[in-house]
Amino acid sequence: MGKIKLIENNSEIGAGTRGSSLGLAALKVADFNLGTGFFKKNKDAFVVKNENVSLQKPSPFLKAKYIDQIFHVCEDISTQVNNAFQKNSFPILISGDHSSAIGTISGIKAANPSARIGVIWIDAHADLHTPFTTPSGNVHGMSLMAALNFDNLERRIHEIDHATQQQWDKIKKIGNIYPKITTDDIVFIGLRSSEDPEDYFIIENNIKRIGVEEVRRRGYEKISFEVLEYLDACDLIYVSFDVDSLDCDLISYGTGTPVPNGLTEQEAGGLINGFLISKKTACFEVVEINPCLDNKQNKMAETALRILDRASSIIEKRG
Repeated sequence: MGKIKLIENNSEIGAGTRGSSLGLAALKVADFNLGTGFFKKNKDAFVVKNENVSLQKPSPFLKAKYIDQIFHVCEDISTQVNNAFQKNSFPILISGDHSSAIGTISGIKAANPSARIGVIWIDAHADLHTPFTTPSGNVHGMSLMAALNFDNLERRIHEIDHATQQQWDKIKKIGNIYPKITTDDIVFIGLRSSEDPEDYFIIENNIKRIGVEEVRRRGYEKISFEVLEYLDACDLIYVSFDVDSLDCDLISYGTGTPVPNGLTEQEAGGLINGFLISKKTACFEVVEINPCLDNKQNKMAETALRILDRASSIIEKRG
């Protein structure tokens, strides 16, 4: 898997704050200004059809907003990721909000139904909510639970109606394989903003988490090696990079849910490069760039582009 297949997804309907649909355009501006040539090298991208027009009306699913439209986006993503694998390509996804990961993981699993899939979740947030536990109703906070096919009813804070339940069950079962991953094969890096139901689920299932301070104290080289060792039993690894894992004060507030005390560009990029050296790592996704919120012109996109460009060079060299 040396040839990159770029998949561009500017859907933002899973987020609570508008603007991540412009993240892709911000990256292209950064590419032009920095002269990296990333998009020129990957010009045959597949563009996922978005459903952002649905934002013009309130969603009827208050505990899983726009989940019916997100289902269609994720089905499309799943198909394209599956197609990339069938052609022995390495899918790189640039997505708006993080609900896209439901489709990405579904596509990896559809292409490799018997494979054990490891997930490296570089994110300030756990995204382990469900319609039963969500404080916001935003589906980008439910991605991993959908892939795990869990409801976390032990920590429910509200009931949901039948229509929402149907939509939730439907999105969990994209590709007709569920669950797609297990809690043993998830590693959180940079997690520092989570709610009680998520904390309960992490502790109950002993999910591995590595904080920013540990990365800083022990070094990203050692951490990346140990994470790959931890996921050694997995057949394939998916790296999901939410830019809110980065330090918003040091870098930029150009993301929907910024959290202080995050990773530096060198730390995040170093970790990702370390993961991509392994040929088990078969898919990489960058999400949640929001130039509307950037307090330093286009710095978040420029930072993400440098990380993305270096990552793509490693993938190409793998052959």
